[in-house]
Amino acid sequence: MSTAAPAPPRLGPRFHALVAASGAANLGDGIVQVAVPLLALGLTRAPGQVALVSAAAWVPWLVLGLVAGVVVDRSDRRLTQTAALAARAVLLAGATTLAVTGRLTLPLLVVVVLAYGVTEVLADLAATALVPELVDPTLLPVANGRLVAVQQVANAFLGGPLAAGLLVLGTGWALGAPAVLAAVAAVVLVRGVRGTVRSAPHDARTRAPRAAARAWEEARAGLGFVARHPVLRPVVLAGAVVNMASTAYFTVFTLWVVGPGSPVGMTPQTFPLLLVGLAVGAVAGSLTASGVARRTGEVRAMVGAYGVAFMLLLVPVLAPHPAAVAGTLVAVGALSAVGNVVNETVRQRVTPPHLLGRVAGAGRTLVHGLMPVGALLAGLVAGRAGLATALLGAVGLSVLAVGALASQVRQRDLPGPGAR
Repeated sequence: MSTAAPAPPRLGPRFHALVAASGAANLGDGIVQVAVPLLALGLTRAPGQVALVSAAAWVPWLVLGLVAGVVVDRSDRRLTQTAALAARAVLLAGATTLAVTGRLTLPLLVVVVLAYGVTEVLADLAATALVPELVDPTLLPVANGRLVAVQQVANAFLGGPLAAGLLVLGTGWALGAPAVLAAVAAVVLVRGVRGTVRSAPHDARTRAPRAAARAWEEARAGLGFVARHPVLRPVVLAGAVVNMASTAYFTVFTLWVVGPGSPVGMTPQTFPLLLVGLAVGAVAGSLTASGVARRTGEVRAMVGAYGVAFMLLLVPVLAPHPAAVAGTLVAVGALSAVGNVVNETVRQRVTPPHLLGRVAGAGRTLVHGLMPVGALLAGLVAGRAGLATALLGAVGLSVLAVGALASQVRQRDLPGPGAR
């Protein structure tokens, strides 16, 4: 008597609901990311004040990343993400009212961006911690690749062009549409991801009052796990340096590419096409990352993709022609996406389920915290030594960071694909 083979694991409807909610939320993100700087320009022409609005988006990651990780691990991750998205909808609805009635000032816009950033920290950490709870461990590379692909399409492909059209209709539309999308995402999560999704053990510590000391102790647990882990420590440190260098590169990249006096000489109207190419590559890389990692091994895929991507960023400096720059960005988008998907999968596999939120919060605090530093350094170097020097320096720093990562992490350091 033969026994039927067990059915292969599937991603399942709960994961697809998470993808749908993330798609709606990221579409709103894409609209906000394009619309807010333009709204700021309508309120002031002072560069310092416009920069303040942009910087406000990253402050919550630096300040709240660790604490938000504790919140995610203490609570139902589905409800945490839902609450963050619902709060975002209410926040943007209020901002829409201010814009329509002509009462939206620059200080109020900064407050809105800061509060929006808080919702983004909580929603993003909860979403990444949800993935391992919704799919079989062997499907993590496929699941992460699909999620990143949807996020890229919604954010980069659709969000920017839609923001331009909404701004033509009025400021209220540019803020109101993301409010509706955040509400839709929250409803999809509530209806599509049913049941409690919380991995933290229900012991006495979990039920204890959430005193500041206990919260800090739990945050330190996530940070300590990253600091002690032989894989996560070099991956996070390299990621922090790479993100700082990437921010430095793209801070001055626009000046290198756009304008009649720039080496590339593109116009503001054609420049967005380059960013679409970057998104095209990112989607392709996201969908192929699991196959690449399966054939080459995760460490080789991650290190190789990052290393080649950053070396390709030399091309716009050495061959400043629109076609060369466009082709480079497509390739960079694909390779970076492969590295990011594998990076996320590795982190999820080596982290205990009850620490997923805190470890992600610790890592993103370090990674995002250095991004403003990179932007400031790029401006300083470019002002004193020129744009090319700033671009080449950023590439060199990125390659050094990837080389250091390659020397410290081996495939044998990782658990098997199905281990958790």
